[in-house]
Amino acid sequence: MDEREALARLAATLPAAGDDCAVVGDRVLTTDMLHEATDFPAGVDRYTAGWRSVAASLSDVAAMGADAEAAVAAYGAPTFDPDEVADFVRGARDACAAVDAEYVGGDLDEHGEFTVATTALGATTDPVRRGGARRGDAVCVTGTFGRSAAALRAFEAGDAERGNELFRFTPRVAAGVALRPYATAMMDSSDGLARSLHQLVEASDVSDLGMDITESYVPVDDAVREEFDDPEERREAALFFGEDFELVFTLPSDAVEDAREASPTPISVIGNVTWDGIRIDGEPLPDRGYGHGGG
Repeated sequence: MDEREALARLAATLPAAGDDCAVVGDRVLTTDMLHEATDFPAGVDRYTAGWRSVAASLSDVAAMGADAEAAVAAYGAPTFDPDEVADFVRGARDACAAVDAEYVGGDLDEHGEFTVATTALGATTDPVRRGGARRGDAVCVTGTFGRSAAALRAFEAGDAERGNELFRFTPRVAAGVALRPYATAMMDSSDGLARSLHQLVEASDVSDLGMDITESYVPVDDAVREEFDDPEERREAALFFGEDFELVFTLPSDAVEDAREASPTPISVIGNVTWDGIRIDGEPLPDRGYGHGGG
């Protein structure tokens, strides 16, 4: 059973779950777990691990259109190197500071594998859900895609400095807040662009919803072109690799220019919400991306 199947089975008993964050009154709350084997390639330093771990949860807050308030982290490792722990906390604090949130602490525990569990809190009285897309809406994204895939390639090549730089991202909290008055549906792209598009369609209560995407409109990070020579590898990095933590959202087509002016992060229109099926350049777009677990 993979993560998506497990979540589907739990949906009936956990009605507050299923979005990027749970909504509790005027607060949004989210938690994430990252492991050395699956989330921290060889070469990731503890500063980057602290930054990326907390930023992953803050990205969920951004996807709800909420103001980020605070984050905590539980840090587990086989041994506690004081310098590594200090670097981790410094990275976590800097990630929070980048979005005007506060890192307020956490927990330390022995664990057989370096593992981090993070929780983030945000505030909004009008959260943006995943399920509001309607036919005729524009399909949009913030930023660029493929950065994390390029980071992994840099780590594999032994360039830890470049890998760590690419692996640290700024959660799109300010963009999420700016888009809140316009977006009809929104989520972050942690599982990859293609999978996010499928998830937005699945979340809608409109039957036979679909999307038409133009591949050349998908903004690809410069690092992808620098790290990958093969066009197919570049395509894989941008569409399916995941872990880029950009916002993927829909909004009325007549609101695009206003949203662009409001957002501090560049917005790209990559397609439209249409009828049944998700297509890219007229061909079916596979529902494929980053997965947590399997079997």
